[in-house]
Amino acid sequence: MRQMTTVLCFSLGAMLSLSGCTTMAPKYSQPAAPVPAVWPSGASYKAETAKPADKPVAEIPWQEFFVDSQLRKLIALALENNRDLRVAALNIERSRALYQIRRADLLPKVDASASASFQRIAEDLSASGRATTVEQYNVGLGVSSYELDLFGRVQSLKDQALEQYLSTEQAQRSVQISLVSQVAAGYLALAADRERLKIAKETLTNQLDSYKLTKSRFDAGVSSALALYQAQTIVDTARVDIARYTTLVAQDENALSLVVGSQVPPELLPSNLSETLASLKDITPGLPSDVLLSRPDILQAEGDLKGANANIGAARAAFFPKITLVSSVGFGSDELAGLFKSGSFAWKFAPQITLPIFDGGSNKANLTVAEVDQKIAVARYEKAIQSAFREVADALAQRGTIDEQLLAQQSLTDASAESFRLSQARFDKGVDSYLPVLDSQRSLYGAQQNLISVRLARLANLVTIYKVLGGGTK
Repeated sequence: MRQMTTVLCFSLGAMLSLSGCTTMAPKYSQPAAPVPAVWPSGASYKAETAKPADKPVAEIPWQEFFVDSQLRKLIALALENNRDLRVAALNIERSRALYQIRRADLLPKVDASASASFQRIAEDLSASGRATTVEQYNVGLGVSSYELDLFGRVQSLKDQALEQYLSTEQAQRSVQISLVSQVAAGYLALAADRERLKIAKETLTNQLDSYKLTKSRFDAGVSSALALYQAQTIVDTARVDIARYTTLVAQDENALSLVVGSQVPPELLPSNLSETLASLKDITPGLPSDVLLSRPDILQAEGDLKGANANIGAARAAFFPKITLVSSVGFGSDELAGLFKSGSFAWKFAPQITLPIFDGGSNKANLTVAEVDQKIAVARYEKAIQSAFREVADALAQRGTIDEQLLAQQSLTDASAESFRLSQARFDKGVDSYLPVLDSQRSLYGAQQNLISVRLARLANLVTIYKVLGGGTK
C-alpha cells in the first residue's frame, strides 16, 4: 500500500510541475473614462464649497444618512424581505460555486476504485478444451483525464469564473443601493399623496360651507347664478382630487409593500412629508473619477470586461496541443485472498496529446467571438460610466435650483393665502363680490398642491444624489 501511495504522489507531483501558471490572455488595461474630469458647471449648478476632508457619500451608511425612524425601519425590513435582493445573493452563491468548479479543474482528480469480474468461458472457446470460470479482483487509485495546462486554457477559464463571481458581488451591491433609494422614494411619494389628500379634504370642507352660503343667497335672489356655479367649481375640483389622491395613496401603499417584500405595518407609513428625512442637506459629489469608478455598477461592468479578456486567453490556447494524462496504481489478482500479496501490484500511465490540424475554422471563429465579446464589454463599460455621469449631473442640476424653486413656491403660497384672507374679508364687508374670493381660493389650493410637489422633489433629489454617488451599501 505504501508503494502505491508513493507512486501516486510522484505522479501527481509530476503533473502539477508540468502545468502552466501563465495564460495567453492579453494584458488587461483599464479603459480611460469617456467623461469630463469635472462635473458640469453653469446657472443650474451650485459652486462647490465643501472642504476636502468631507466624508465621501459612498462611505456614509444608510442608517446614518436617513434619520427618519420610520423610514429606517422600512429600509431594514426591505433588506430582509425583498426578493430581488435575495436573487442577487443567490447569484453570488451560484457564481462562487462555478468559480470553485473551474478552480478545481487546475488540480488532478483522484478517485478510488474497486472492481470484480466473473466470466465463464465455454468449452469450445477455452484453450484447455474445458469450460472454465475466470475471476478478477482490482483495487486502486487513479487520475482520470487530467489536462496539463501548459498554455493556460484552464487557468483562463478559472480567471473568467473568478471575475464573474466578483461581478455578481457588485451586482448585489447595486441592487441594495437601488432598493434603499426605492424604499425612500416610495415612502416620500406616499407621504406627499397623503398630504395632498388631506389638503383636498380640508378644501372641500371649507368650500362646502361657502357653497351652501352662496346657494342660500342665490335662492334669496341676492346672489347670481354665475357666483353659484363658480362656487361649485371649487367644490367639484376638490371632490375630484379627493378621489384621485385616494387612489394614489392606495397604489403608493401597494408599491411600497412590493418593494419592502411584505405587508408594511400601518405604524411605519408616513402621514405627511417630513423635512428631517436625511442627515445631510448638502452633499459634495467629489471628482467624477473618484466617484464613478467605485460605483458597484461600474465595477460590475469592469468585472465583465476582465472576464471577457480572460476568455481570449482560453480561445488562444485552443490553437496549441492539449495534453491529457490518465494514470492509476493499484492491485489485481484472480483471487480475492491474493489481492494484496506480493506480485499483485499494478500501474498504468497513459498520456495523450491532441494537436488541432483541421477544425473547419472553429478555433479561429471562437477566438474572433472572444475578441468581439471583449470589445463589446469595453463599450458597455464606457457606456456605464457615461450613464452614471449623466445621472449625477442631472441630480446636481436639480440640486442647484431646487432650493430657489422651493423658496419661490413658498412665497407664492403665502401670498395666495394672504390674498384669500383679504378677499374674504372684503366680501364679508360687502365691498367686493364673491368672484375674487373664488379666484383667490382656487389660486391658494393650486399653490398648496404645488408646494407639496416641490418639497417632494427636493427630498427626492437628496435621495437620488445619495444613490448615484454610491451611497446605501453599508
